[in-house]
Amino acid sequence: MLRRVINPILLLPLTLSFNTVNILSSERKNYIDNVLEEKSNITFVDYQEIEKLVLNNQELKSLQSLVVAASFNLSSQIAKRYPSLDFQANGLPKYVAGQQYNNKSPNLKTSQFTANPTLNIKWDIIAPLRGSEIKIAKKNYKIAENNFEIKKKDLIQEARTRYHKYKKSYQDIQNKKFTVDLSFTSLENAKAKLDAGIGTKFEVLEAEAQLSRDNQSLNEKKIEHEINKISLKEILNIKGDFGTNKEQNLIGFWNHKLNKNIIEGLDKNLSLKNLILQKSIKKSQANSFLAQNKPNIYISNSLSSIFSKGDSLATNIDSEKSGSNYTNTISLNFAWSIFDGGQNKNSYKSKIADAEAEKYVYENLKNVLTTSISKAYLNLKLNEEKIISSLKEIESSKESVRLSRLRYDVGISTLKDVLVRQSELSNAKSKNINAIYNYNLNIDELERLTFLDKSKNCLSSNNTKIRDTESICNI
Repeated sequence: MLRRVINPILLLPLTLSFNTVNILSSERKNYIDNVLEEKSNITFVDYQEIEKLVLNNQELKSLQSLVVAASFNLSSQIAKRYPSLDFQANGLPKYVAGQQYNNKSPNLKTSQFTANPTLNIKWDIIAPLRGSEIKIAKKNYKIAENNFEIKKKDLIQEARTRYHKYKKSYQDIQNKKFTVDLSFTSLENAKAKLDAGIGTKFEVLEAEAQLSRDNQSLNEKKIEHEINKISLKEILNIKGDFGTNKEQNLIGFWNHKLNKNIIEGLDKNLSLKNLILQKSIKKSQANSFLAQNKPNIYISNSLSSIFSKGDSLATNIDSEKSGSNYTNTISLNFAWSIFDGGQNKNSYKSKIADAEAEKYVYENLKNVLTTSISKAYLNLKLNEEKIISSLKEIESSKESVRLSRLRYDVGISTLKDVLVRQSELSNAKSKNINAIYNYNLNIDELERLTFLDKSKNCLSSNNTKIRDTESICNI
């Protein structure tokens, strides 16, 4: 009877709701907090800004240089269509001095400056290799562009993944802080009961152990959050610190049907297009081997001249004597490698076989992409359900914590039951955080694989599912 009279009076001030924030608990700083103390923000990182920031990535800049290199190579191959002009000069000028002795004639002397420039023009009229080389260069340039776009989209997806992970880890910290506050409240209640003579030392020890575990878990989440921050800075090439909105939310909605996802994804996939280009390159390489056995016809023009001053092989040197002459030669030339023992023919067959192998790689990649798109789409739908169910679980767990604390306050339940309910609430919140995180990853993955865009509106105008109370549209 004494217990029933004293209990409500003594424990009324200790009856706290599950969402009470203990100021002393939340303001305490430990060693981990000092290590991870925030720095001044330099760069603001937002989901919409990630694509622009990714362009600073060093790996992407390297691929951009390869695109430029492929462009110059293409220009080099196209230049073969035009005439070439060569200039050559044997001595500019050249001085010759000498003397010739002969016992039956006068001695002859030489003292002369000469210049002998030659100008050559060559124009390939029929060059069988030229067409294949230009085609190969064009396709290599397109592959380089596609590789740049592939890497850029991969980096954007990876950066967004790290961005979502960074925000998720922040929400995990908030969840753990919430749990620490609940455990701190439970410890204070257990101590108050022990002081009032209606509790046990075992309950205090149990509450202290739970608070210690929750604090350790909180510190682990803080470290994980800092690691995620460093990882995000690395991929975005941010040298200083950065700031962002840390609240976790749905980045959009996916209103495209699975069939459309697969069709669009296979039609626009750049890796598949690269395989088609690779097959075409190998066929062009095969044709270039056959072209080596075809005739090459070209026009050449050679203009040569000689300018001299002085005498050559004269008895008396006249230093003022000068002269010049020129010769211009135009010719149509023909070269044909008729037989090489079958070398080019076998090389042709080898490249054709290589080209055929690309067909199987292409079909295999199509199957892989179809599977990836289907998995991402189905996982998205699964995570939609997880978000809805976890929200329900949170509401139910909140009520369970409230009721278990009331039962403990009036002495009809144990502290163990309160701690179990606290853990259930924390787990429910964690499930919701993970579901939102995975949902956003699935949205990004589908955008990357299908080249379709997410929507800000949950449903199209002709869809009535929004009236469903358990729809993701109502989150």
